[in-house]
Amino acid sequence: MKFILFLCFFVFSFQLQAREYVLGSGDHIMITVYNEADLKVSTKIAKSGFISFPFLEDIQAIGLTTDKIESIIHKGLLGDYLINPQVSVSIVAYRPFFIHGQVKRPGGYPYQDDLTLDKAIALAGGFTNRASRSDWKITRIVDKAPVIINANVATTIEPDDIIEIEQSFF
Repeated sequence: MKFILFLCFFVFSFQLQAREYVLGSGDHIMITVYNEADLKVSTKIAKSGFISFPFLEDIQAIGLTTDKIESIIHKGLLGDYLINPQVSVSIVAYRPFFIHGQVKRPGGYPYQDDLTLDKAIALAGGFTNRASRSDWKITRIVDKAPVIINANVATTIEPDDIIEIEQSFF
């Protein structure tokens, strides 16, 4: 019984985290309307930020959550097209984060929930022999401006972050 409660809590908290995620360019989403096979759309959000959905005008998706997109599509389909549309929006693939500098496999990697800097370093194959064990910086866009963050292993990584692992002097 405890296991079932734990499992329910885990699933609920995962769904809650996914619901609060703010969409951006590069995220891949799936939109489905229950019992309407023609209204199933899989799309990657382009740099323009717009997504297309049948019977509706293009939707500006950047900056919205999946809940908000569900609401927009539900309202758009309600009445004229369907009596009570059951809309679901899910994230198929998150936009990437980037890591470069003194790691074994620098590059872009798909974002994952609960990603911290130590996990990002592990995804990139770990440190090279010359890597600093403490001089790490993250460039993050906040309010359309780049911000440099001095990071540690517990720093949370977000999509579009650029991680720089500096070279050690010793």
